[in-house]
Amino acid sequence: MIRRINDPEHPLTLEQLKVTQHENVTVDDEKNYVKINFTPTIPHCSMATLIGLCIRVKLLRNLPSRFKVDILVTPGTHASEDAVNKQLNDKERVAAALENEHLLTTVNQCISNTD
Repeated sequence: MIRRINDPEHPLTLEQLKVTQHENVTVDDEKNYVKINFTPTIPHCSMATLIGLCIRVKLLRNLPSRFKVDILVTPGTHASEDAVNKQLNDKERVAAALENEHLLTTVNQCISNTD
């Protein structure tokens, strides 16, 4: 579901850049839980929050609403790991980000044609 999300800066998918990998995806259908760890391409990647937001939006639009979703930077792979994780897993911050028309357009471009 997330393997074909496009990187916001490169003409490649997150899977091609090894930002997302199958072994970093946890799905527990019985507990209605999904956890995605993603690895930014560099420790100071300025797009880490946007990449995580793209993953979250793709999952929110495609998973049944019963699932709780956690999107996390793979531990030790980003200089601002805690701040990025906090932003991506705070419903109010995510909602506020998606009210930004430019940001929403970018997210939609990254997740278009990914089915």
